[in-house]
Amino acid sequence: MREVVAEVARARSLVLSSQVLRELYVTITRNLAQPVPVPEATALRALEDLAAFPVVAVDATLVQRAAARSAAEQVSYWDALILEAAVEAGAAIVYSEDLQAGSAYAGVTVEDPFAG
Repeated sequence: MREVVAEVARARSLVLSSQVLRELYVTITRNLAQPVPVPEATALRALEDLAAFPVVAVDATLVQRAAARSAAEQVSYWDALILEAAVEAGAAIVYSEDLQAGSAYAGVTVEDPFAG
C-alpha cells in the first residue's frame, strides 16, 4: 500500500475525496487496536499532509449521484461516494480493498492496493 501511495504521490496524480479523509481519520484514531490507536497529533499531521493534494468535497450533488450509483451498481453508498468523487476528479483508477478489483464504473477502474 505504501508503495502505491508513494508512486501516485511522486507522479502528482493523487486526488482524494473528503470521504476518504474522514474514513482515514476515524480508522487510524478509533478503529486500530494494534497496539493502540494512532495518537491524535499524528492523525492530524497525516490529514494536513494529504490536504496538499487535490480534495473533492462531498456536496449535495455528489451525495445524490452516489445514492444513484449505489442503487444501480449494487455497491455500498460509501463506496459509491468515493467512486463519484473519482469520476468528478477525472481519475482513471480508484484504489480500494472493498470494491472488486478490475471492475469499472463510469470509466474509473478499481485496483486493490494490497494485491500482489
